Amino acid sequence: MQSVEVLRIKPEGSKAEPDLVVVEEPLEIRVGHGAEGSREQVSLSVTMRTPGDDELLSLGFLFAEGIINSYDEVSSVKPCHDLGKQEEIGNVMRVELQPEVKFDIRKFTRNFPTNSSCGVCGKTSIDSVRSNAKIPLDQGVTFSFDILKGLHGSLQSTQEVFKHTGGVHACGLFDQQGKIIAHKEDVGRHNALDKLIGAQLLNDELPIYSNGLILSGRISFELVQKAVRAGILVIAGVGAPSSLAVDLAKEFKVTLVGFLKEDGYNIYTGKQRIEV
Repeated sequence: MQSVEVLRIKPEGSKAEPDLVVVEEPLEIRVGHGAEGSREQVSLSVTMRTPGDDELLSLGFLFAEGIINSYDEVSSVKPCHDLGKQEEIGNVMRVELQPEVKFDIRKFTRNFPTNSSCGVCGKTSIDSVRSNAKIPLDQGVTFSFDILKGLHGSLQSTQEVFKHTGGVHACGLFDQQGKIIAHKEDVGRHNALDKLIGAQLLNDELPIYSNGLILSGRISFELVQKAVRAGILVIAGVGAPSSLAVDLAKEFKVTLVGFLKEDGYNIYTGKQRIEV
């Protein structure tokens, strides 16, 4: 968080006061790959994020894109220190793949540069999602109406950065008792989910079949894509889903809940997992 001075305007007058804003900085993700003695480096993505958990963000991004399938395929993930530009120090992560991992940048037909608000807008093909997401659909996990309607408040209680700045998105994994068991915040909703998935990947807890996902805002296609890739079968969001998000959730038989509030919500797909 960063301190700034604001001019607060109220009916009784104006007053200059200090305030906190969320920090937003670029993060470049580089991938090292190839056999020993002939390693190559590729700059894969640039995203605007809240500094912190950059290792998890990098791992989650590579997993969601199908570049890695487990943490065993990574030999190291760490910030680059030998940089010429001062502004890049602390804002470049390098993920080294194991020598046997096949990586061909030409197979990725989309461009990876991203931003915090929309992720990789319009560049993900549905075909690539189908090829990267192979999850069982008969896990039998269900959640009660009361559990879901209390999730918004539970997620808000974990949002320490949001409490001070009001400027970040959040996501969390919840169990069948409605307890938030893992959560992440970031200025970008996609980054927050990449950090969350990266943490599960690092702990060898993927795929995630028995827990649901709660999102603090609207539900985009790419958030559903990342969740499907991680094996999440129930997605609930405070905001509305997009048409592509609904279509993808329906195709993979994922339960999609939107407009989540304490007095109710909308079920768009997969109503069999909600005990109404």
